[in-house]
Amino acid sequence: MRDGWDDDQLLAALGEAVRARQAVPAEFIETAKNPYAWHNIDAELAQLSYDSSHDESWSAAVRSEIASVRALTFTSAHFSIELDVAEDSLLGQIVPPQGGTIEARTGAGAATTTAVDQLGRFSIEPVPASPFRLHYSAAEGTDLVTGWITL
Repeated sequence: MRDGWDDDQLLAALGEAVRARQAVPAEFIETAKNPYAWHNIDAELAQLSYDSSHDESWSAAVRSEIASVRALTFTSAHFSIELDVAEDSLLGQIVPPQGGTIEARTGAGAATTTAVDQLGRFSIEPVPASPFRLHYSAAEGTDLVTGWITL
């Protein structure tokens, strides 16, 4: 405690600290807690195995133009999700091909669900706000969840 502070000054400073803590928006708190929640304990985790933005062999071969599509691949023991991030949509393929549904869920909790056809293809429009993760539910019952994706 600083010299010269009396009880009233200390209580005022503590009150200001409590008010500042209460000023944090609830959606910020929820977004911060989401990565630590165990929403789907039975789902396989698909890890990022390829990101074209980090591919140096591709970067060295590209002219001064910037590629308009970013490619990401997530792999697990049973499936891969190949994802192309375009300006206004996510285009994807489940390998091996299988129907089902896929959900894009943002850190703030907004979700977009779309069908995956029998060839494993899907499209999500618009591109979800970052960060987001994908949750694939195969027709045969397997669930797959990607790590958080930040574009």
